[in-house]
Amino acid sequence: ANIVQSRCRRTDVALPPVPLSAKTRLAALDSLGGAFSSKLLYDFLLERRLTVSDCLERSLRKGGGEEQAAAATVCAQLCVQLGGGDEGEEGFKILRPVLSAIMIDGCASVAARQSCARALGMCCYVSAAEDGEDLVKSMSHLESVFTMSYPNREGTLPTPNAGTPGLHGAALHAWALLVTLCPASRLTVLLDLHLPKLQACLESSDVNYRIAVGETIALLVELGRDIDREFEFEDSDTLCESLKGLATDGNKHRAKNDRRKQRTIFREVLHYIENEDFSEEKIRFGVEGIYIDSWMRRRVYDAFKEVLESGVRHHLQFNPLLRDIFGLGPPLILDSSVKSSKISRFEKHLFNSAAFKARTKLRNKVRDKRADVM
Repeated sequence: ANIVQSRCRRTDVALPPVPLSAKTRLAALDSLGGAFSSKLLYDFLLERRLTVSDCLERSLRKGGGEEQAAAATVCAQLCVQLGGGDEGEEGFKILRPVLSAIMIDGCASVAARQSCARALGMCCYVSAAEDGEDLVKSMSHLESVFTMSYPNREGTLPTPNAGTPGLHGAALHAWALLVTLCPASRLTVLLDLHLPKLQACLESSDVNYRIAVGETIALLVELGRDIDREFEFEDSDTLCESLKGLATDGNKHRAKNDRRKQRTIFREVLHYIENEDFSEEKIRFGVEGIYIDSWMRRRVYDAFKEVLESGVRHHLQFNPLLRDIFGLGPPLILDSSVKSSKISRFEKHLFNSAAFKARTKLRNKVRDKRADVM
């Protein structure tokens, strides 16, 4: 962080690159990532965003796999710092082409491709939510990655290479995040196209990819029911049988923790598919909290948690972007008397639910405006 700061001045002017070793560049990226995760630096970045973007783009284009992976993560954090305004969109326009190019490059490091997939989804969600063209392009690039795990014409799943299930899972999760921005007309097409193929991917040999597939299926079904309350997956009986098998899997050759994690997730997916029953979760930060009470809300929260890691609670408290997304309003300024007063759990739940529904309605209006573009 000090390296970048020393090259920044009051005005954001491109400076000649200073030769640095790969180890030094990686250390600088790690420092930036830590700072972006744990602090809000909007004012500092506002006049220096082009310099920072230029450094990140150079690391993505010329760095090794480890440096590319670190730079992609910082790209996502930079977009979260800048928010969804013109500055964030400007940064995304610069970084999207190189993130996409690395992600679809079969010769690039798998770790770098995975990090770029995650960054592409987050940057697009934050910065290009109102740009239908960027949304379509980003989703198309992500689809080109995770559909490589789909069954062939004979219905056989491909044998994955080392590391590819993690890449496919990252691309699928990023794509699922962007699906939440799609208009109803586009969602209908995506449901018909992807749900049958994703059901086949429940037979994947990788437990983490199976879980990513299960969560995405639940999200797509939830979005389908939002469009049409009578929505039903065409082959729901077979899907439920597959989910029941995974929810009760006791195969001894799998690791105990993997079996436990898989059973927990797929019980939740099965309960939602059969009964529209979602296991609510409370996330606390400071004196506030949010309720994760839908698959869409969980995907959005998990995406920010993947990027910000332990700093996600700090950003929920103070970052206007996250507070807007989760319907929390402006950051709270609390004195001792306010801190001592308590709101009941039920009142907090009603407030959070109403705020999130209001924001969803607003985003749906934006979806309708984009319908012709999509």
